[in-house]
Amino acid sequence: MRKLIIPLLIAVAGLIVTARAHAGRSCEENRPTVQTIARGMALAERTMQLLDRSGHQVVFLARAGQDLTKYGLRYSHLGIAYRQPDGRGGHAWRVLHKLNQCGTGDAALYLQGLGEFFLDDPWRHEGAYIAPHAQMQEKLQALLARKEDALALHATPYSIVSYAWGQKYQQSNQWAIETLALAMAPNIGTRLQAQAWLQLHGYEPSELRIDALTRLGGRIGAANVAFDDHPAAKRFSDRIETVTVDSIFAWMHRTGMASAPVVVR
Repeated sequence: MRKLIIPLLIAVAGLIVTARAHAGRSCEENRPTVQTIARGMALAERTMQLLDRSGHQVVFLARAGQDLTKYGLRYSHLGIAYRQPDGRGGHAWRVLHKLNQCGTGDAALYLQGLGEFFLDDPWRHEGAYIAPHAQMQEKLQALLARKEDALALHATPYSIVSYAWGQKYQQSNQWAIETLALAMAPNIGTRLQAQAWLQLHGYEPSELRIDALTRLGGRIGAANVAFDDHPAAKRFSDRIETVTVDSIFAWMHRTGMASAPVVVR
């Protein structure tokens, strides 16, 4: 079953593509079952109900696509979910997020509905969202309405473990918070400036312990895994600093940027 991808600004630099794209989950092709489809749609419906009742306009929405418990992580992938008119007097929730083209070191941005977001073969049928404070939601929504600006800090080269403070690669969660920085400081023009804003406001990436043999195997076995952007001193001591959903949620709640995460099952 092929996913239906809703293109966002198809004319802008070819960023929106229709190839197989995955983020925060395995690239293995597993045929969907009636049960997995039903559970994914039920999770999407439950999420929509909670979001509608919340009164929020923009949230950061996570899913558990991969089993990352050995790294102490609960969620693997983050998108920016926002409410928009459906043209018929109602509204719909859309998720803008970055997906890796499986088997390659490239990624693109996609605009999907909640159903598509949660039908992407998750490891665990659980989602979570965190709602930024009202002013931050307003700024994010204004940025998302300016489509070119929403794409401004996207970088195609992708590594699932890209260095949090590097610019050689960019993984999905990294794009999301760099775009948050752009929304809050519109004078930002580069990813380096966005990362400086994040550091100034106390963001701390997750530090994963990944030994040399695992790093070597990952780099040889997959085009979307690279460690060469990490500082040598940290890489050779098995310390890989990357942007994770869990670290984003913890940072936003700790600094008062957002209320506590809401878990959806």
